[in-house]
Amino acid sequence: MTVDTKIINISLANPRGFCAGVDRAIQIVKLALKKYGAPIYVRHEVVHNKYVIEELRNEGAIFVDEIKQIPSGSHVIFSAHGVSKLVKQQSRDHNLIPIDATCPLVTKVHKEVNKMYDENYHIIMIGHQGHPEVEGTMGQIDQNSPNASISLVQDLNDVEQLNIHADKNISYVSQTTLSLDDTDKIIKALKKKYPRIIGPKTSDICYATQNRQDVIKKMLADHDLIIIVGSANSSNSNRLVDIAKENNVKSFLIDNMDMFDPACLQNKKKVGISAGASAPEVLVQQLIKKIKQYTEVNLVELDGVEEKVTFKLPAF
Repeated sequence: MTVDTKIINISLANPRGFCAGVDRAIQIVKLALKKYGAPIYVRHEVVHNKYVIEELRNEGAIFVDEIKQIPSGSHVIFSAHGVSKLVKQQSRDHNLIPIDATCPLVTKVHKEVNKMYDENYHIIMIGHQGHPEVEGTMGQIDQNSPNASISLVQDLNDVEQLNIHADKNISYVSQTTLSLDDTDKIIKALKKKYPRIIGPKTSDICYATQNRQDVIKKMLADHDLIIIVGSANSSNSNRLVDIAKENNVKSFLIDNMDMFDPACLQNKKKVGISAGASAPEVLVQQLIKKIKQYTEVNLVELDGVEEKVTFKLPAF
């Protein structure tokens, strides 16, 4: 089909795509394959992007959900989302050789949880139930221990349902890929309910998540469609879509070009494109190429924050 628009103005968000933690995790898998040869086992998807996972699988990475699926004595890479203490113990029991690709910003949250637990705080985790980062962070505390004291809240209703004695020391931490606005609302509700609650010295929301959300907010006023490149299981990518929709700007997530429907461009004059922190730039370029098949395009790279963050690779 052809699009009934003479020309579409496309704005490319900056920054977009890979963050330092994702780039580091992918490098770790590739370096491990180069050093030890295939197969290299990875516990959970190392980052949440189907294109990246398929690329690494083709190079010899094998992704598993359970440690018991890995042959004893093999190398195992822990994903960028981090893992629980139980998973690490299972790896030792199974005689595996661990390589930790946990994002350093997630490791920061793990350290916060362990410190607060040692100081006898009840910890409130703000995050999405079932997300591997949340499982890894909450798994810093043995849930079967009689002293286990960590609760998960996903929204304001969960805050209302909390039943923690007001005299207890209480702290909170956050999943690193959440919506800044939603997290802020939850923290305010927690502080209202528990005035003595304490949080981390600096926000747990990662710099890349914040930067990508800030750009989308700036694009809302003069764009009539926002397309986010990313996979459905990518929390940070979904939050970008949510921000646009919550502000009445049409938006959707696209994982591969087979999902692209040119009808979405009908009567659109200005389209914004961004990519979640786990989505590679190659997919953004494929999307632009796809759009050009249906209409003439005026392409503009927006100015934005230059991200200079890098994370050291582990020794292995």
